[in-house]
Amino acid sequence: MDDRHSRLDHRSTEVTDPVLSLRGATLSFGDRRLWQNLNLDVQPGEFLAVLGPNGTGKTSLLKTILGQQKLSSGTIKFLGEPVTHGSRRIGYIPQQKLLEQGTPLRARDLVAFGVNGHRWGLPFNSRAVRRQVDGILESVGASEYANVPVATLSGGEQQRVRVGQAIAGTPSLLLCDEPLISLDLHHQRQVSELIDAQRRAINTAVIFVTHDVNPILPMVDRVLYLAGGRFRVGTPDEVLRSEVLSYMYDTPVEVIRSRGRIVVLGAPEGYGVHDHLEHHVEAPTP
Repeated sequence: MDDRHSRLDHRSTEVTDPVLSLRGATLSFGDRRLWQNLNLDVQPGEFLAVLGPNGTGKTSLLKTILGQQKLSSGTIKFLGEPVTHGSRRIGYIPQQKLLEQGTPLRARDLVAFGVNGHRWGLPFNSRAVRRQVDGILESVGASEYANVPVATLSGGEQQRVRVGQAIAGTPSLLLCDEPLISLDLHHQRQVSELIDAQRRAINTAVIFVTHDVNPILPMVDRVLYLAGGRFRVGTPDEVLRSEVLSYMYDTPVEVIRSRGRIVVLGAPEGYGVHDHLEHHVEAPTP
């Protein structure tokens, strides 16, 4: 039994309150309905991957969790309370966007904002805050460039710092919006493993939006797949199946498992960022 299924089996014997709970959640823009009647509970320490083509409401889902976008109907609760904008218990890693050259913000400054940026006035970094920032930078492997301007760092290094900023408040929920875009395979693996390590260290639930599930599949407990105004929730083996995706896309889609990989063929345009007609998914090692 792999580690992912061990975590699921262990969690199923525990009675815990969900970190995030959606009931009858529907999101529409005008006459266009992205998804409707979504019921979802995310447990502490769970890793949920959100998949689907462009325009299906993946990023919009994160915005509703952050309190930046209102549901058209239904409810969403975080730690048992209605979602409010700017909760300190929710960490957020945005899509990768390199800072402009010349920006003087250092790596430690960015992480310090995650520690005390919620306070009024200019951030004041006491000795205790500086020690906390040093500890976070060390945990994400960024100590060596703590005092280096973020704009001069590589894409992978900048994402490490953003992970540090996101976990600085010891969040109960970590939202990741396509954090691997523009990273090479090496840095995709490093950032993915870093997020997973932080999840395990502080039992943070992770909601990870992505087009390419390959780098994170060994870490994923469940998948939320959005397509064609429909959704499916389950383990990767339950959702990434020919009959499930064919129903969601309302067109024949073939899922082939071969030599430890899953290949999805025939998905309509917009299925994935790398190849619209063929999408490769790493299967977990038995």
